[in-house]
Amino acid sequence: MVQVLLSNNLYLGQEIMGHSEICVRRDHFLSGFTWMALSSPSCTHIDGVKKLKGLRYRNMSSQIVGKFSQNNQDISQEFQLPSAYESAMEALSTLITQKKRNGTSAISGPNQKLDRMLRYIKILGLEEKIADLKIIHVAGTKGKGSTCAFSEAILRECGFRTGLFTSPHLIDVRERYRLDGMDICQENFLQYFWDCWNQLKANISEDLPMPPLFQFLTVLAFKIFVSEKVDVAIIEVGLGGRLDSTNVIKEPVVCGITSLGMDHMETLGDTLGQIASHKAGILKPQIPAFSVPQLSEAMEVLQERANALMIPLKVVAPLTLEKLNGTRLSLSGDHQLSNAALAVSLCKSWLRSTGNWNRLFEDAYEENSLPEQFLRGLSAARLSGRAQIVVDPLINASGGNKRLSGGLTFYLDGAHSPESMNACARWFSAAAVERKDLSLSSVFSEVETMDRAWTNGNIKHCHNQESEEILKRILLFNCMDARDPQILLPKLVDTCASSGIYFSKAIFVPSISAYTKVTSATSTIPSYTPGKDLSWQFNLQRIWERVIHGKDVLDQNHKINASAGLPPREFLYEETSHCSPEDRYFTSSAVFPSLPLTINWLRDCVRENPSLRLQVLVTGSLHLVGDVLKLLRR
Repeated sequence: MVQVLLSNNLYLGQEIMGHSEICVRRDHFLSGFTWMALSSPSCTHIDGVKKLKGLRYRNMSSQIVGKFSQNNQDISQEFQLPSAYESAMEALSTLITQKKRNGTSAISGPNQKLDRMLRYIKILGLEEKIADLKIIHVAGTKGKGSTCAFSEAILRECGFRTGLFTSPHLIDVRERYRLDGMDICQENFLQYFWDCWNQLKANISEDLPMPPLFQFLTVLAFKIFVSEKVDVAIIEVGLGGRLDSTNVIKEPVVCGITSLGMDHMETLGDTLGQIASHKAGILKPQIPAFSVPQLSEAMEVLQERANALMIPLKVVAPLTLEKLNGTRLSLSGDHQLSNAALAVSLCKSWLRSTGNWNRLFEDAYEENSLPEQFLRGLSAARLSGRAQIVVDPLINASGGNKRLSGGLTFYLDGAHSPESMNACARWFSAAAVERKDLSLSSVFSEVETMDRAWTNGNIKHCHNQESEEILKRILLFNCMDARDPQILLPKLVDTCASSGIYFSKAIFVPSISAYTKVTSATSTIPSYTPGKDLSWQFNLQRIWERVIHGKDVLDQNHKINASAGLPPREFLYEETSHCSPEDRYFTSSAVFPSLPLTINWLRDCVRENPSLRLQVLVTGSLHLVGDVLKLLRR
């Protein structure tokens, strides 16, 4: 029996514990049978996937069950909630107080945000209950989400009921709230959402308005985890640490600091020391604290804060392959060895502090090895949009023994800082070369395709290759104007080039998601918005051409009317050396007016040429990555 885990959050290929190459869309299952999966015990249905009653939480990720049912009524629940859910998204959208992502919050002052957070929590009656949550609190610049995902998976494999709060979401806001490794179901989300909303709405005043978006989402996380009676809550800091909305946590069980770097400088400061000072703000008296190795400027600040609190700050070395004992991390990239090591230390500390370590492992555990539950967790953790590979579900098709189209594979990583871009480039360089060994001409059944799945870049090979295949590597890029593309783009190009990886083309697009509105996975996506300002994308193109050619080939005021049409298919095959400022579309780059048009254009290119293989790196913004995932899901 094919064993799969189905969730409403992403199409099937992204929800089988992170196995993102599986390209069967959910609507393929609507004729004849329904997939059932382990899930939160409090949900009658998980977005139309019927729950298996009476199951405990132990080792859920390694006990995935697929069950056939001829009763299509099991999935009808999914289609009863859209209007109510969209209403919740509209309500959430009213809480956005900033005009753009790097804007200034409506709540100013060093203590006002946390003071209000405490008042919101008191209104909801959560003050004492939060103190009873056994929390792991994680801050940092890079790797927070990965560390939290590893920690959640490890403790779930140890048999505990887990709650995980992360940000941002990529497709649907429910991604921020995981219970036992699954996104919270729509039913429960709506119940907790309106409970919080109505109570807060009834108590607002002139000096206590409704909370801004992230504060509300954080309060909602506490409400969910308290109500669901989780054994452990893993909480990722949103921004910074000291003044972050999550820092109302007074007594976590353990705190962790991931790798620090230069990001969000408009809020946290323009030196590594200033940024480290904000991150160190989550450390608490008498609470164990762990950090990955840091640059000296950051480590000095962290250590100074730990000394002031009279707590030891333990620095965790990256995991070694020997310690992993042949286990492959489910999140790929060398940097994940540090994130996984931090998660291991956080989980060990949590287990010891809560009195569970000796109960679970007694004397059987050797200090230089990892328990089997830890290894299973490290191999099962998932995190969308970070070093994730998705084969386009509409293109990966064949007829008989004849390939009907070329291949289109998306490499997704939301890197948006110099350090994370370097890690992204190293991952893509390795994954893109490894994927050369995969043949597009092989014909698979659905079951075979599932069996060939790999997680976040971990590939199972086949060896049937075609020498006539045309391989093109494309960069699909956008970033916020708060980032510095003059640092990000050269870092990406240089790091890839050092591994012998070069981009045939670069495409610059605006993101779909708007900071002024919260949308759901089913919200309408316009193919093209006339009159959209593409000035920032043309600026990115100028920088790219300068990086590639070593000089400016575009006048500062020179803009091409991208809305006049998309490049001809020949654009993909033209050599970069033929680039000319007079060309309507530069040989090495182009600005596209919308992301949906871009995806369709790439699909059309590979449909008309069965020999063409496109490897598309999507990076620069988690919001762009989320938009691509949303489009591929559809």
